[in-house]
Amino acid sequence: MSDQPSTPARRDLGLVFLGDSLVTGVGDPKGQGWVTRVVARSQTPDVDLTAYNLGVRGATSSDVLERYRTEVPARFEGRGERRLVISAGTHDIYTGMSVARHRLNLATILDEAASSGVAAFVVSPSPRADAQSNALLDVFVDAQADVCSRRGVPFVDAYRPLLGHDQWESDLALATVEGHPGQAGYGLIAWLVLNGGWREWLDI
Repeated sequence: MSDQPSTPARRDLGLVFLGDSLVTGVGDPKGQGWVTRVVARSQTPDVDLTAYNLGVRGATSSDVLERYRTEVPARFEGRGERRLVISAGTHDIYTGMSVARHRLNLATILDEAASSGVAAFVVSPSPRADAQSNALLDVFVDAQADVCSRRGVPFVDAYRPLLGHDQWESDLALATVEGHPGQAGYGLIAWLVLNGGWREWLDI
């Protein structure tokens, strides 16, 4: 019998990102967005991390709810741990969705995830370049924070810390795709996520 200690098994973690074009990273000249930056900083020797970016341009929270039900289960199949990141809401304001409907969509995703043993993490929309959109986003972000607080779900506000931020506003002003930041802006979102309880949530 060997006296050598056994090597601990690596954690098998499936990580799914759901949301809109900001999740996809549209407008980043390096093609990373904030999701790829965060995943790159989440690699550890004891975790076998499989990440899926399911962001879709123009997706509303209603779209995200439907795609959670239809596309996410296959990604989680066979994974030892299942984690879900949701970031949506920008297109809700452009389609005229009510705050009540937005709240219900997010709450339904979080409740369905919790009931199936999936741990969730929510990242708010980021500021736009115009005051009218931001006035609406202000209400939606507050609603998201409240929904998450009631359920004990980690929530990162990527709106207020970037509202009026010089680098963020410069990125939006120079955007190759309207309303989307460049490399620096996505780096700012990634920083907020990584310093918003991310490592504690992943237990890394």
